[in-house]
Formats: sequence, structure tokens, C-alpha cells
Amino acid sequence: MKPAPFKYFAPTSVEEALSHLTEYGDEAKILAGGQSLVPTMNFRLAQPAVLIDLNRVEELFYIKNENSGGLKIGAMTRQQEMERSKLILEKSPLIHETMPHIAHPQIRNRGTVGGSLAHADPAAELPAVMLALNAEFRLRSQQGERKIAANEFFIDLFFTALEPEELLVEISLPSLPKRSGCAFCEIARRHGDFALVGVAAVVTLDQKSQCKQARVVLMSVGNGPIAAEQARQALIGQKPTTEAIRAAAESAAEKDIDPPGDMHASVAYRRHLARVLTEQALTEAFERAKKS
Repeated sequence: MKPAPFKYFAPTSVEEALSHLTEYGDEAKILAGGQSLVPTMNFRLAQPAVLIDLNRVEELFYIKNENSGGLKIGAMTRQQEMERSKLILEKSPLIHETMPHIAHPQIRNRGTVGGSLAHADPAAELPAVMLALNAEFRLRSQQGERKIAANEFFIDLFFTALEPEELLVEISLPSLPKRSGCAFCEIARRHGDFALVGVAAVVTLDQKSQCKQARVVLMSVGNGPIAAEQARQALIGQKPTTEAIRAAAESAAEKDIDPPGDMHASVAYRRHLARVLTEQALTEAFERAKKS
């Protein structure tokens, strides 16, 4: 099939893109990498009246240091660029570790970080990772701009806090404290497929080698990335022993999530994967924190 007819705009600045969004509102769709939008248009599952292509908006392509020691990433930055970036490797090893799990190289060549986040697929890696890293998103409209934390951005299945006239323009990542470690794990039927379950973990140890901070986020187990609060609480103040990590993983699988069952995995199997992957991710994260 071919997409339904639509108007097409290719702005060269954020302001120009925002003017089109203001004019057309709900009738418009943003084209970033197009790896999700174009197939749905071809099958006519999405039929926008207007397509606003951001691929000529050069001001949205960047990865740079933040004054506070973290990172700023432009929304149109290609996933492949993030995968290969030395700055990402140095400042955000969790993103570096995660990128090869996203689809295939051909997809990452075109896919963008902002496009993935705005699409908010519950099986996508980047929303879970950004939530684990406590990222902040900068949104712009012609009325101004606002910043919103990742834990407030993802609202429901394919639904975010973005208003019809707003554009996601930048992602800010805070620097990790000393003695921090990260890890990402997922299971898919084949490499490049959507994961049956995935886990991103970020932990920090105090001077007594006890868990000072912990964030565990699961994907493909609900309508969006799920922060495992019970697992986090089970770890705070504890030595990261095998027993403590296993107890946290049990909490994540049994208390923090209510996973769906489908033709790919039953509810019980997703809980099993959540338990195993959370234990694996936390074990790796704590080991890296001890060495940092």
C-alpha cells in the first residue's frame, strides 16, 4: 500500500517547524527518522494531513558537554551517531551499551533519539534508558519552552506529555555520581527484534560500599517504561550481596510490574525474564560501581 495524500513541509529551522505545528496542530505529524511513522503511513494506520520533515533542521543534530558535567543531545541526533560517539562512551556508558540492541544498523542509521522518545513504544530501549538516567527533556512551542523530567514525559501506550504544538528539541543527561555503575540487558526472539523484556539499571555505592542510589527500569512489561520502585527500596542502604540483589529482582518481577501476555510470551514467562534480567543487570551494575 501507499500512504494517503498529505501536505509536506521541510523546514530548515526550529522556528519554521513550530510555525507549521501551530498552524496545523493535531493534523500534523513530525518526520524524524521515519522508521516507525513511514511504515504506519504505508499501511494507512496513520494518515496525517500534514508531514513536517525535520531532517534539514541542522540545529537539532548534536551531542555536547553540559556545564554541570552531563550531556546535551539534540533530538535529531541519529542513533548510529550516539552508538559511535566517544563522548557518549565517556559520559554515558549505559547509552553506549544499549545502542547495539536497537533494531539493526540500517535502522539506527536513520532513527533518531528524539523520534524514538516521542513515539514512546513500550518495547523501545531509549525511553527505558532515559528514565533510568533521570533525563530531562526540553520541549518548545511558539509560546515558549518547558522542561520535563523523563518520569513525567511517558504517560501511556504511545502517548507522551507533548502537546500538539510542541516539539521535543533536546535531551539533558545529568552526570553520574562517583562510584556509580550501569547495565542494560534484554531478551528478544532474534537479535534486532523487539525485546520480550528489557532492564536498565543504574546504581551508586556510598563510602561503606552500601547502595546509596538505585534506579531499575523495565521495558516491554506495560504501557511504557516501568520504574521498579519496590526493587529500588529493597536495595537502598544494603550491601549488594547476591541475596540482596536477588530479593530486589524478585520485587521487580512480582510487585513492580503487571506484564501483558501475548503470542510471544505469557505473563509468567515475562515475570521470569524480568526476575532473571533484573538480577543480571543489577549484578553487572554493582560490579562496575565497585571498579569506578
